[in-house]
Amino acid sequence: MEKPPVKRYYRREEESESDGEDDSNYVPYVPVKKRRKEQLMKLGRIVQLTTEASSANKSSSENEHDEESEEVWGRKFNISLLDQHTELKKIAEAKKVSAVEKQLKEEEKILESVAEKKALMGVAELAKGIQYEDPIQTSWKPPAFVLSRPETRHAALRQKLRILVEGESLPPPIASFRDMKFPKGVLVGLQNKGIRRPTPIQVQGLPTVLSGRDLIGIAFTGSGKTLVFVLPIIMFCLEQEVRLPFIRNEGPYGLIICPSRELAKQTHDIIQYFCNHLMTSGMPQIRTCIAIGGTPVSEAIDVIQRGVHIMVATPGRLMDMLDKKIVTLDWCRYLVMDEADRMIDMGFEEDVRTIFSFFKGQRQTLLFSATMPKKIQNFARSALVKPVTINVGRAGAASMNVTQEVEYVKQEAKIVYLLDCLQKTAPPVLIFAEKKQDVDAIHEYLLLKGVEAVAIHGGKDQEERSRAVEGFRKQEKDVLVATDVASKGLDFSNVQHVINYDMPDDVENYVHRIGRTGRSEGTKGLATTFINKSTDQSVLLDLKHLLIEAKQKVPPFLAELCSESEKYLDLGDSQGCSYCGGLGHRITECLKLEAVQSKQASNIGRRDYLSNTAADY
Repeated sequence: MEKPPVKRYYRREEESESDGEDDSNYVPYVPVKKRRKEQLMKLGRIVQLTTEASSANKSSSENEHDEESEEVWGRKFNISLLDQHTELKKIAEAKKVSAVEKQLKEEEKILESVAEKKALMGVAELAKGIQYEDPIQTSWKPPAFVLSRPETRHAALRQKLRILVEGESLPPPIASFRDMKFPKGVLVGLQNKGIRRPTPIQVQGLPTVLSGRDLIGIAFTGSGKTLVFVLPIIMFCLEQEVRLPFIRNEGPYGLIICPSRELAKQTHDIIQYFCNHLMTSGMPQIRTCIAIGGTPVSEAIDVIQRGVHIMVATPGRLMDMLDKKIVTLDWCRYLVMDEADRMIDMGFEEDVRTIFSFFKGQRQTLLFSATMPKKIQNFARSALVKPVTINVGRAGAASMNVTQEVEYVKQEAKIVYLLDCLQKTAPPVLIFAEKKQDVDAIHEYLLLKGVEAVAIHGGKDQEERSRAVEGFRKQEKDVLVATDVASKGLDFSNVQHVINYDMPDDVENYVHRIGRTGRSEGTKGLATTFINKSTDQSVLLDLKHLLIEAKQKVPPFLAELCSESEKYLDLGDSQGCSYCGGLGHRITECLKLEAVQSKQASNIGRRDYLSNTAADY
């Protein structure tokens, strides 16, 4: 059987001289551009045919379509531009939805992979499978007239104060310290501090803690979170002491863990203040001790041996004392982690779990912070017992009392420009820098210029740090220069101005830093931040969106910044990154997560997970 002749494209003119072959085997040569045009016209015809197939009679019009298609369907002249635009818009929207779904699924996978299941449980509890079902019961009950109010009235009060609450069987909000049944000594102490009525976090937080519920408390800096855990622990210890006095070497009943020595000391001073007021009103003595690095252990041991009710500690010193059996947590039923995100974040989970392993029974656990990303909330909630989450404002949002200014300053001009910046407001002023050597350089420069300044960072001994903080707190010194050891939780009255000598690597630290000013109700503060080319772009994007959220002025050089991922910033139920809380990126592009993962990867195979790994706080 004869094979059919092979069709070949016709050769170009210069190649088309007769070579003895039959020309009937060749088809005309079609240029590439023309072939592509024909293919597009065919595609146009196919689309048009499918849309009209449902409305027209297929059998009668099929031949006509085939004859006219090459002339008609390529240009679609019989369809209005408006209809074409609508069709293209629908196609684009469909593609966009699929891209959004893809992004959300990817983020969900990442969140699942980084989630630490039961991270806040002790090793013994995990090994034995111990699971507490019900919260701790307390003798405190809300007043009868508060309980008799309808739920709609409680919801209206929460809405008025912008309190968001999640959880089962929510305790009612109470808008008066007296109605919370605090004794005279506490009420006098509050009055002497000028505190007349509770802040939003206290309105809902104090009844929740007094009811014995586990709590995750999130509120902006300077909102009064400290009193939410300090006042109930004093009341619980007072109740224990009245019923059955603490004997030698017994306690603590309550443990408060803080990320820095300065914050621990401040918290201890507040507890001591209210305990002294209770004693003057005829109540029994509540013994408290502080355990922080840089101070003699003997001071804490003296109190512990007499029976201690409340202990305030930093993780490093606490783990050291637990290992040496100087203190035990056998009687401890109340645990607070202040600035909890700092405690749990950046690979610190193992140290927290080690501390939890020393507990001998169920405890009431309270976590507080101004910045608590979704990742930390998720696994904290998994370990707490029917927790109540109280949120006043978005987690990680900047205080609305602070005016934020961002200025572009070259690296070499920063230290000289500081003096001009200090002229903006009256003292006291806080200056933050990332590196210890920058803190020392700024401190020395200000002293040479005749400015009354003090400095603190992790490299200085505890006595010098305490002296500097006290001098600034008493307003004997005008300027405090510090690293981030002074950024979280510290309360300095009437700080007029916070200057960020450099933008921190993490926008959470920025929020904590600027929260040192504008803390009291009705007072305003100013925050100035220096940025330049050395600042990472992803941090600048977070800063830009934080300024937009707080309705602050965005400088032109910051407004021009944009990234590909900005179209995905408002996906799902969270805004920005669900890992670190940054508003300028999503978890798929989180540099902090990348840093943690690379750190964990480098530790695989050589890290001893049973050893004490707490940083030297």
